[in-house]
Amino acid sequence: MNIDTLITARWIIPVEPDDRIWEQHALAVSAGKIVDILPQREANEKYRAAEIVNLDQHALIPGFVNAHTHAAMSLMRGVADDLPLMEWLHRYIWPLERQWMGAAFVRDGTELAIAEMIRGGITCFNDMYFFPEVAANQALKAGIRACIGLIVVDFPSAWADNANAYIDKGLALHETLSEQPLIRTIFAPHAPYSVSGDALLRVRQLAGELGLPVHMHVHETQDEVDQGLERYRMRPLRRLQQLGLLGPSFIAVHMTQLLDAEIDRLADVGGSVVHCPESNLKLASGFCPVAKLLDAGINVALGTDSAASNNDLDMLGEMKTAALLAKGVAGNAAAVPAHTALRMATLNGAKGLGIDAETGSLSVGKAADITAIRLDTLETQPLFEPVSQIVYAANRDQVSDVWVAGRRLLKSRELMTLDQAAIQEKTSAWCARLNNTKQDTAA
Repeated sequence: MNIDTLITARWIIPVEPDDRIWEQHALAVSAGKIVDILPQREANEKYRAAEIVNLDQHALIPGFVNAHTHAAMSLMRGVADDLPLMEWLHRYIWPLERQWMGAAFVRDGTELAIAEMIRGGITCFNDMYFFPEVAANQALKAGIRACIGLIVVDFPSAWADNANAYIDKGLALHETLSEQPLIRTIFAPHAPYSVSGDALLRVRQLAGELGLPVHMHVHETQDEVDQGLERYRMRPLRRLQQLGLLGPSFIAVHMTQLLDAEIDRLADVGGSVVHCPESNLKLASGFCPVAKLLDAGINVALGTDSAASNNDLDMLGEMKTAALLAKGVAGNAAAVPAHTALRMATLNGAKGLGIDAETGSLSVGKAADITAIRLDTLETQPLFEPVSQIVYAANRDQVSDVWVAGRRLLKSRELMTLDQAAIQEKTSAWCARLNNTKQDTAA
């Protein structure tokens, strides 16, 4: 049988079903889909492939799903470190955005982020930022899968003047992107404190009509909860429930401030939580009770947040931090074992975004979104259990190859669809511009 690509590997870790590892197997790809997973000897007899890729010291895993980021903010990586969230936002991030945020900023920042994500094994990202049409175009050019947030906030920006204008422009973009197989749209109201009740009600109605998820920062800090209590006499999650937003298609990001009763409520209504452990730690926002959420049956995914608050887009790092932090918070060394952490970084993210029928696991019929990780380096030897090595010992420099829908985006650490030298040159120019603005602001 003729196929496009046959990839042989020492290990194939499909994520679905749980705890399964296939040794000395091959993955057959045709027309962008996984058509078979079988022992290597059988594969060589059964298939005639246009391309054969032998990765005898590697593990194949589903491509990572970065379930929450602000890609363009990569241009502000390290611009204001070691500050609490509100000081970080008010003194540095928002002034820089007012000065520089526009189509060019989003174009170059998103391209930088996509290059970093591909080199780290990420095959899909869920974005929330201004000028989403520009981010979508960069994703299409690079060949990466993306969920593009239709951002909604009450305050004006260079992209829109008010909440209704954001929604209207988002609807137009949704229509424009509807035929793109690698791009999905998702409503992205920023946060309970930055979007009015009327706008949230409109989002709820449109999301229901269009069948789109809603992605939102919720209970990120104690200050957010305190503001909600003062302004609305209720905690933000309760307000969102009263507005009718909570449900199976709702994605709550951060969730560091949760009562046990709120966890029970989330379990009852459905939906997903995106855990961003490194950003939460860096901004001292609090601890998401991941083990409790998982025990309650809630779908928990992983996100990097932006490189401005992290300072990287490294899902291998997030997996390790998530697993270790969960053990410390729960007081239980068995909390979030390695296989669970890998599932959070892949299939759980796809499930939260509503694309788990397409991606998130290495399953026959799904898109060939694949990441290869080399495990024969000193840093991952000796090797007793490949998933544990990936989660607790491997680093993103060991990601060698990446495919999205069967198209190879990374080959032996080299980007195939992006010009790394050009990206570095543009990033250096932005660094000079932003640094001058930062110095003027600080003065």
